[in-house]
Order: sequence, then C-alpha cells, then structure tokens
Amino acid sequence: MIKSFFVLGICTLGFGIALKAQDTTKRKTINITSTFKPVLRDAVKVNFNAVPPTADTATPKLNYNIPSQYLFLSYQPSALSPVALHVDSVLSWHNDNYIKVGIGNIHQPYVKAGFSFGDGQSTFFNAFADAYTSKGSLSYQKNSLIGVGIAGTVKTKNNLEWNGQLGFRADGNYLYGFRPDTLKYEKKELQQNFQTFEGKFGLRNSVPTEFGLTYNPNVHVTVFSDNHSPKGSEANTVLNLPLKKTIGENFAFDLAFTGNLTNYRLNNQSAINNNLYYISPALSYRSSNLFLKAELTPSWDQKAFHLLPNFMADISTNDQHFTLQLGWIGYYEKGSYQRFETINPWLAQPNALLNTRVQEFYGGFTGSLNDHVSYAAKLGFAEYWNIPLFVNDSIDGKTFVVRYDHLQALKMHGEITYTEGEQFSATAALNINQYTNITNELKAWGLIPLELTTTLRWQILKDLWVKGDLWAFNGAPYLAKDGTPHNADRGLDLNAGIEFRITKQLNLWLQMNNIFDNKYQRWNQYQVYGFNILGGVIFSFGQR
Repeated sequence: MIKSFFVLGICTLGFGIALKAQDTTKRKTINITSTFKPVLRDAVKVNFNAVPPTADTATPKLNYNIPSQYLFLSYQPSALSPVALHVDSVLSWHNDNYIKVGIGNIHQPYVKAGFSFGDGQSTFFNAFADAYTSKGSLSYQKNSLIGVGIAGTVKTKNNLEWNGQLGFRADGNYLYGFRPDTLKYEKKELQQNFQTFEGKFGLRNSVPTEFGLTYNPNVHVTVFSDNHSPKGSEANTVLNLPLKKTIGENFAFDLAFTGNLTNYRLNNQSAINNNLYYISPALSYRSSNLFLKAELTPSWDQKAFHLLPNFMADISTNDQHFTLQLGWIGYYEKGSYQRFETINPWLAQPNALLNTRVQEFYGGFTGSLNDHVSYAAKLGFAEYWNIPLFVNDSIDGKTFVVRYDHLQALKMHGEITYTEGEQFSATAALNINQYTNITNELKAWGLIPLELTTTLRWQILKDLWVKGDLWAFNGAPYLAKDGTPHNADRGLDLNAGIEFRITKQLNLWLQMNNIFDNKYQRWNQYQVYGFNILGGVIFSFGQR
C-alpha cells in the first residue's frame, strides 16, 4: 500500500517537471476548423377545407316563457286642453274650377270665375276673373269692375319655390255726389276710370339650408293710370330682400332690405318721386311660452332719415290659454295715388305724395276660454306723421282732395270668436279710435272713430251654407263747403246670404245686402246703395 502511494507521487512530480520544461514564448491561439449555424425547420401549415353543412329541414320548436310585466308610474300626465280652432283660409290644394253668375236689382250682371291647374305636388296654377256692373236709384250712381289674373307656384326638387302673378284690373264709377244735385254735367265729365297692371315674382326655400338660412326675395310692380285730363299715371315698385338665420332652437336673426319706389306723372308735367328705403335687422327669441323681438329699423323717407323701433314681447301661460302682448313698433304706410284710390274711390288727382310714418305703443292679451271660444283685446297709443285726410273740394264737393297732417290717436280693439270646427264660426270685433292733438286741421276728416263688425259662417247641412255680416259705425267728421265741421250720421249695414247644392256640380246662391235699407254716407255727399238682392248659380267642375 505504501509502495503504491510512493509510485503515484513520483509520477505526478515527473509530469509537473515536464510541463515546466515546455516553451512559453509562443502565443496562445485558437484554430477554428468549421462553423455551425443553427436553423429551424419550416413549420408545416395545416390547410382547412370547409365542408358545407348538411341541410336541416326540421322546423325548430322554440318555447318562450314571458313573465307578466307591471308598470308603476310615479307621476300623472297633465290633461290636454285644445284651444279654439281658427278657420284656416289656406286649405289643402284642390283642383277646383267654377263659374259663378248672378243678377239682381243693383248688379246687372255679376260674373266670377276661377280655374286651377297643376299636379298639386310641385306645380300650382290659378286663373281668375271678376266682373260686374251696378246701377243705383240716384242719377249717375253707377260703378263697374273687370279683373283678371293668373298666379302660379312651381316647386323644384332642391326645395325651392318660384312664385309669380300677373293681373289687370279696371274700376269705373261716376262722380254723382255733387251739390247741389241740380247741377248739369255731361256724362263724360263725371265718368272716372282707373286701370291697374301688376306683376309679382318671388323665390323662397321651403327648407332651411345647411347653415340654417331661409330667404324669400320678391318684387312687386304695378302701373296705375286714370282717364282724367290731364291724364295721371303712376308706377310703383316694391323690392324686398329678406334673410333669416336660425341660431340653435330658440334664437333667430332676421335681416331685410326694402325699397319702395313711386313715380307719379301728370302728362307733360314733371314727375313726382316718392321713394322709401329701409333696412330691418332683428333678433328674436322663441320658446314654448315666450316670444321676444328686438329691432331698430333705419329708414330713408325721401332722403330724410328716421330710426324706427320694433320691440315686441308675447308671454304665454304653459297651457297656451292666455298670452300677454306688449310692443313699441314703427312702420310706414305708403303714400301713392293707387293706394289713396282704394281708400276713397272719388279722389281727385293728388298734388303731392307723402308717406305716413307711425309709431305705436300697445299692450293687450289674447287667449281662449275653452275649446270653442277665443278672444283678443289691445289698447294702444299711436302717433302719425303725414297722415292723409280727405276733404270735399270747394267747388261742388264731388271729388276729394288730400290734406296731410300730424296727429295722435288712442286706439282700442277687442274681438271674440266662437268656432265649431269648420262647420260654424262667428266673430265680433270692435274698434275705437280717438284722434287728438291734430296740428293743422280741426278734426280727422274722413277717419271713422268707432266701428263694429260681425261675421257668421254656418254649414247647416252637408250641402247647405248660410252667412251673415254686420257693419255698424259712427260717422266720420267732414268739412262743409262753408268751412264748418260736421259729423256724418251713423251707419248700419246688415248682409245675409245662403247657398245650397241642387246637383253635384250646380249650386244656387242668394245674397241680400243692406237689409235695413240704410241710406248712410261713408264719404260725405255719397249715399250708398239701399237694399239690394242678388242671386244666381255656381257651376263647378273639380278634379280632386
């Protein structure tokens, strides 16, 4: 054992001496005889081939178990109380054509006609005509009318509506109100004729643009003339450019420009121009029970600048049964030969044309008592600049001259309406005007201080209609030839009519006017027709 360890030790020592004897001057190097780069094998892709399912012709049986549901409301809905229905004059479109003819003790004859065309969806056209002659019991108490026209509306696919109208009207009357009535005149000296040609054109978008804009530019042109010597003629042009911008759900901004131009001529004499321009910027707010409008309107009346206020407020209750109305407004009434003739048909040719400027403060209310009764009342104070007053001429009084003045007026208005659907409606309205602080004249010549009007429309049966109208008023003040002021007598005018169907296309009608045969004078020296009756037939051929 000892010998074995000894031999192992000698060998280990000899091996160590041999290692020490090696050459240590050489550098240590590593020789690479080959490289190894590990690479993964490509993965094997599994291809899926869809197999169409086997058609199942068996109808599945589905069982539903719906439990009972119970709804418990924590509130009670409020009752609905509809307000009284106002008869709408803009009814649904019907292609109706009719011819109405009649004759009576005053009107000899009377003709009225209307014709409609279009598809009722995108095109609407109407043609109409109106003609009559009438003769009263007094000498030269005659008047006549001929009117024709056509109007149309075309809707395009891009929500635009084009509107147009052309018309002609001829009014004729005789100046029979001369005093004394023993004066002798030739027929042509008393005959007075007026002719009017008119045209309208407009465009509006029925749906607001993507920016909430609505617009409606329109123009109205009339040419008016008489048969006097020298001959008078007038051209009126009204250009209106309104634009409205909605802001959210409640606010809106309106901007409009209006140019109202009048050119009046008497044969070879120089023309009279009466031009009016104004711009109307307005901001309005509307909610379920509140409407507010604020507007300041700069205007140029024959180059004279005026700033008109327009502030209005409507405050309604939640159920819409009562609305309080307040306002401070300003506006113009155009001074033109044509407009004055529609007020007083025995007007002499005016020597000057002035526009009437009005400012008014008012307060009132409107509402409904129940499903059928509605009411309205208003109290206002107005001031008028250049208001036209009509005075008999100083020769024989058969014509009226215009005198412009400045005055103030206390105005009261009240009305009540009972409506039963479209079968029955009755309205009574009262207007009271108290004119004060007249600058130049003694009284407001020709202006009615009080008037009461009532209307009744009743469809008793499906093919039977009756109607009635009552007009009562206090006489307007007038100036006698000697310069003394007077008040005309009160007037009362009751009218009634009936219409019933005898065939599908033929109706009979009867109209009675001034039933009480009241010979009142709306204008001094001009007595109206007494009792008159008129009747005839209506032939209609509609396409509904």
